Amino acid sequence: MLTSRINFKNFNFKSKNTSIKKKLNFLLNEKNEIIKSLSKNYKNSFNPNILSKYKKNKNFRLIGMGGSSLGTQAIHDFLREKIKKNFIFVNNLLPNQKVNKKSRFTNIVVSKSGNTIETITNANILIKKKDKNIFITENKKNYLYLLAEKLKAEIIHHNNYIGGRYSVLSEVGMLPAELMGLNANNFRCFNLLVKNKNFMNSLIANVGSTLHFIKNKKFNSIIINYDEQSENLFKWYQQLVAESLGKKKKGLLPIISNMPKDNHSVMQLYLDGTDNNFFTFFSVNQNKSEKINNNLVLSQQSYLKNKNLFKIISAQKKATERVFDKKNLPYRSFEIKKRNEKTLGELFCFFILETILIGKSLNLNPYDQPSVELIKKETKKLLI
Repeated sequence: MLTSRINFKNFNFKSKNTSIKKKLNFLLNEKNEIIKSLSKNYKNSFNPNILSKYKKNKNFRLIGMGGSSLGTQAIHDFLREKIKKNFIFVNNLLPNQKVNKKSRFTNIVVSKSGNTIETITNANILIKKKDKNIFITENKKNYLYLLAEKLKAEIIHHNNYIGGRYSVLSEVGMLPAELMGLNANNFRCFNLLVKNKNFMNSLIANVGSTLHFIKNKKFNSIIINYDEQSENLFKWYQQLVAESLGKKKKGLLPIISNMPKDNHSVMQLYLDGTDNNFFTFFSVNQNKSEKINNNLVLSQQSYLKNKNLFKIISAQKKATERVFDKKNLPYRSFEIKKRNEKTLGELFCFFILETILIGKSLNLNPYDQPSVELIKKETKKLLI
């Protein structure tokens, strides 16, 4: 068990983790704004009272790229049963995008640098006079800051010590979460997690196992995801891992496989193909799901009678794990017992700490993304 809300089965591998423990202790004791943002000690750069004038609005549109959008979309999808507002996420350039000229939106425009060309372009095309606007960007006279001033929009200062992919529990993710009707403080559970021996020991052992896989040329981190609402959680995780660790000819490639449909496509490769993968099983307990219509069950499938979709999916997951065990394929497993802000906050903390520790153990800087910046510079040259 990782916490009271998450059942966790770690990789079946034991390693010496003394150096990882030291790195973790150093990380927890240094002045690090990313780690601070995971805890209740972090102070948002916005006053909750400011948001009161937007909370009655029904239609919201978040415009941002990568870490400026993925974490918030993960929150929205994972907890969508609790959210009564309409949220649209604009996180790519779509040439065939249709502009809704009738509906009024509250636009939340997010870019740390304020100069992200895709965000600037989408904001230019989508923002209309009747809209209300909130800009989250660094406290600098960048493009979006100046645009926000021109539009007389609300400006929220993006913490310039927290990169986009690590920003989900800062104002970048928590301001939209508040507008969704969620409680930002419930996400920030780091203070309790560092006192949880199961959590910390599992984290350390997990990092040790991952480093062992990397040493043995296993570079594909494949997510076997049985929860449709968590797909964007793992798109956030994908960026976190790939952008933080993909440096100096090192890194991991996170691959999202949505189940059970991928049993009928790539599972054959996972089971009998190349030996450079390790796996993460992920599922969420569902109290309610559609039941089988017994009247349409034929005698040869009588075992389906009185079953619901969750029961069938759970059986498929357990069967897949058994086959993985028989084939000695390395995997860990997360089983979510309760879907709420605290659970999601615990997952965010686990994956962020895991990624930073792997990076430091590989002598990488987990906080920068130097090569991506080259593409931005070349794109600007072509457009000038």
